[in-house]
Amino acid sequence: MSIVFSASLRCQLPVLLLIFQGAFIAIFILFFSFEEPFSYLNTSNVTATAGEDDLDIFPLFKDVHIMLFAGLGLMLSFLRLYGFGGIAINFLIANFSIQWAMVVQGFFYHFKHWMIHLRLNNILEAEFAAVTALISAGAVLGRTSPVQLILLSALEIPLFVVNDWLVNKYFHILDIGGTVAIHIFSCYFGLGMSQILYQPSLQRGHKKETTTSNSDLLSLLGTIFLWIFWPSFNSVLAKNREAQHRAIVNTFLALSSGTMTTFAMSSLVDKRGRISLAHLQNASLAGGVAVGISADLISPGGALSIGCIASMACTLGFQYLSPFLAKKIKLQDQCGIHNLHGVPGIIGTIGSIVVILLEPIDTYGSSLHPILGVLGNTETWTSKGQALQQAAALGVTIGVSLFGGYITGLLMRLPCFFHPFREDFFDDQLYFQVPEDIENKWISNEKLQEHLLVPLKQI
Repeated sequence: MSIVFSASLRCQLPVLLLIFQGAFIAIFILFFSFEEPFSYLNTSNVTATAGEDDLDIFPLFKDVHIMLFAGLGLMLSFLRLYGFGGIAINFLIANFSIQWAMVVQGFFYHFKHWMIHLRLNNILEAEFAAVTALISAGAVLGRTSPVQLILLSALEIPLFVVNDWLVNKYFHILDIGGTVAIHIFSCYFGLGMSQILYQPSLQRGHKKETTTSNSDLLSLLGTIFLWIFWPSFNSVLAKNREAQHRAIVNTFLALSSGTMTTFAMSSLVDKRGRISLAHLQNASLAGGVAVGISADLISPGGALSIGCIASMACTLGFQYLSPFLAKKIKLQDQCGIHNLHGVPGIIGTIGSIVVILLEPIDTYGSSLHPILGVLGNTETWTSKGQALQQAAALGVTIGVSLFGGYITGLLMRLPCFFHPFREDFFDDQLYFQVPEDIENKWISNEKLQEHLLVPLKQI
């Protein structure tokens, strides 16, 4: 079987990547340097770390690294003929997004005296920005080209930086794990883009949009990687070691509670009591998403409760909400990012508002943002003020991300960018030199089905 590759893909992808990489090299040569001794000014919630020395965060940095490149990549490999696309294109987009985010964040936050001083923390900031592009890309997994995904990242990263500044600098949101700034933003950006890129033919399904036991096993392995290292993701931005300790413990408790709830709910919604791997691959992580915004504020019991509620909502979302949205508003969410990042993110934000209103301001000492001390003269007023800020940041983030997603989707539809044809959806062969054993297995299965159908037609 021979594949005829489009000349536009052969030209667009290499040229686009080489132009961007050349530009990054030039910008780093001209504007980036190391600074000694370190004198770094935190200007964003994303830049806050637990230690004064960047090497203090290196163990947590490595954990986030594994989540980005191994966890997310494996998790996206659940389609039987798009495993290379899930892992390798994730690898490509992550590297592009990190370099691009370092440039955008460098000029936005750290540009001083015509120079950007590079530290390990800059890369950590960029990796959090890259996560948003990777999550958003999950909504259109397998039905967009690498060229379109590079465009997605190029447009989403600057908007993420602006929204992150807005929710942290203007609204002073308490969001140690990026529940609003990362998960909710990336979710609704991806959903807005996906709605613009709606494919009517996919309403009836696609013959390649299936999984195998091996692909689901790889995806589950990616989920476990994310599950193990999620406490590092939620705690690396903590302002002190006490808050970091609470965030690590609470994140683990939320994940553990969510996992048990996922097994229970998945079995409950199935007529034969079987467990869905799609539920397990996603809902077991919902607790980590939801607890991120208040991981350093809540009690252990609160963490267990949030994890349970978030995973329950995620499971029900896959079972009932996704089909409903696909039918009513033509929303095609390939990886179910709304169920894993959107719904748990909203639940977590509501939970943070409840915690702020119910808990005394000084319950956990300095973990609360200093803005609480200047919003008013009474403890009740400051709690209400911060709660309103949490809600306002949530609403603004959803609005900004949806608008950005719609604009990005419209640009991705332009005919000047390479688009895969419907028959090439969810298939590695358009982008990779697929080993013969996989290709031949697909062909043999096709021929076997044809041979089986011949006698039936004759009957």
